[in-house]
Amino acid sequence: MSLTLYFLRHGQTECSRNNSFCGSIDSELTPEGLDMAKAFAEAYSSMDWTAIFCSPMQRTVLTVKPLCEAIKIEPQLRDGLKEINYGLWEGRTPEVISREYHDDYIRWSADPAWNAPNGGEMAVKIASRALQVIEEIKHNYSSGNVLVVSHKATIRIMLCSLLGIDVGRFRFRLGCPVASVSIVEFTSHGPLLKVLADRSHLNEQLRNLPGT
Repeated sequence: MSLTLYFLRHGQTECSRNNSFCGSIDSELTPEGLDMAKAFAEAYSSMDWTAIFCSPMQRTVLTVKPLCEAIKIEPQLRDGLKEINYGLWEGRTPEVISREYHDDYIRWSADPAWNAPNGGEMAVKIASRALQVIEEIKHNYSSGNVLVVSHKATIRIMLCSLLGIDVGRFRFRLGCPVASVSIVEFTSHGPLLKVLADRSHLNEQLRNLPGT
């Protein structure tokens, strides 16, 4: 049996609903976000889970809580799985940022790998810290299903890094809506993307909510 990672993005927050940069803001889930967490648990509690790794931020911990309670596994919290720090942009929409930090926003949009939000983190830094967690998982678990609960940018950066995609393209190559699941299996030929951004565990109402 091979090692398979399930990347779960947290459920809806006010920031995701309003399409604003959340980053290091430790926001909670909306009521709909809590419903997404319950829906994930209902769909995936029958799976044989080897371990659960989770960002320590409220929105990720609350997302995985129903599953952890159902299967009696404690999440292993890792700072490396936190969302990108957006610095002065946090809590603001791209439209506002483009107006107030126009030139910096243009540079970041063109290549976020090596350009950071004002006071924030470059994507290469996120890749470095997040991949340390992936290496820890690979070292400790040679097989089984491991859940990795994280954030929109961080998940896309991890996927790009694993799949050989330039992390500077993470915003425009891979989708990652709230409460979506992406699956990577580690085969003899390397990481294989089996599923991207699946949300079939959510009902139609939750899937069609506004936001990102």
